[in-house]
Amino acid sequence: MSNAAVTIPVGGPSLPQERRLVTAIPGPRSQELLERKSTAVAAGVGHTAPIAAVAAGGGVVVDADGNSLIDLGSGIAVTTVGNAHPKVVEAVQHAVAQFTHTCFMVSPYESYVAVAEALNRLTPGSFAKKSALFNSGAEAVENAVKIARKHTGRQAVVAFDHAYHGRTNLTMALTAKAMPYKSGFGPFAAEVYRAPMSYPYRDGLTGPEAAERAIAMIEKQIGADNVAAVLIEPIQGEGGFIVPADGFLNALVDWCRANGVVFIADEVQTGFARTGAMFACEGFGIEPDLITTAKGIAGGLPLSAVTGRAEIMDASHSGGLGGTYGGNPIACAAALAAIDVFENEGLAARAAHIGEILLGRLHEMQAADPRVGDVRGRGAMVAAEFVDPTTGEPDAALASAIAKECIAQGVIVLTCGTYGNVIRFLPPLSIDDALLSEGLDQVAAALAAR
Repeated sequence: MSNAAVTIPVGGPSLPQERRLVTAIPGPRSQELLERKSTAVAAGVGHTAPIAAVAAGGGVVVDADGNSLIDLGSGIAVTTVGNAHPKVVEAVQHAVAQFTHTCFMVSPYESYVAVAEALNRLTPGSFAKKSALFNSGAEAVENAVKIARKHTGRQAVVAFDHAYHGRTNLTMALTAKAMPYKSGFGPFAAEVYRAPMSYPYRDGLTGPEAAERAIAMIEKQIGADNVAAVLIEPIQGEGGFIVPADGFLNALVDWCRANGVVFIADEVQTGFARTGAMFACEGFGIEPDLITTAKGIAGGLPLSAVTGRAEIMDASHSGGLGGTYGGNPIACAAALAAIDVFENEGLAARAAHIGEILLGRLHEMQAADPRVGDVRGRGAMVAAEFVDPTTGEPDAALASAIAKECIAQGVIVLTCGTYGNVIRFLPPLSIDDALLSEGLDQVAAALAAR
């Protein structure tokens, strides 16, 4: 893509915090990149916003045509501290000048250990913990399953309806949604079973009732003595931001404790202040045996982790856990800076405040339009589910049309849900109130126009 007569802005919070449309979206320079993408990049790698991003920070993403879009997606909950946060940038610049790689399994370094220490301290659970670092959320989930199987000597793993856990072979098996994640990619890993999720909007069950239903299925179809782990997102992400009814997760944890089953909380999307607490488990009053983290952990650099009870984490033989790039020193430096921001810049409280704005505005839309069937979420992780007002059936076409119109008007929003009828809101916690409100104005306008 030609850079002639183009001034590329510096990213970070110094970017003007405004929605600005210089061209139609996509503009000519973005179209040029997308044409190159179609020739050079595999067709299976899609994209949501048809732009060529050149800078981002605060609550905006700027494209190559000079358009400034309000960011209500955070790269799918990754840039929670804000894109190019100064502390993260400084830490990365220092680390990359020291060394870029040694492989922790060959020559250990302090930043990996420091990240593990921070995770052991911050994650829920008043017990001795240890951590291992990896690259992606899927890789963390795979390793959590490995650890649970090694610890228990059992093989079966229980996941839930509407779950999303990744795109690798094992995590595709754990993921519930066929398209686009699983279709045509099998066969999948064995000894993975699916239980019904608590989905208050659609099942009408209390938490204990939904848990009783799930546990009955597990005991009858698998047998408690065969289950190594129960794996669940405390608030489901790709599945539709489903918040389980109160008591559901607690009952599952109690059952796991009674039956020697490892309870794994997948907090890849919910972790690091996103839900108004450092981890979503805290809001439900549960302490997982193992917890997987990624996305917001390192301010945009690839890093993930499994953290949990020391005796479970130590079940693996030496050399059984690891990976060439796991815990890369530059990503670890970024994570330490991001954790400093989470802890010392009040981001959990900021997420709770953002959640109040999101829920307030979306409930207003729901009161005025019966096509908004449900509004749910916690903190800066909120969603609206769109339905046929007569039948209650999912309306994926409406959700897709709203999202496309928002992007055309300079607001990045993401759809999700098993039925494709949910719009999720994941703004960076660095977004200001005025910009967030303007973005929601565009959502309301897109809904009203249909």
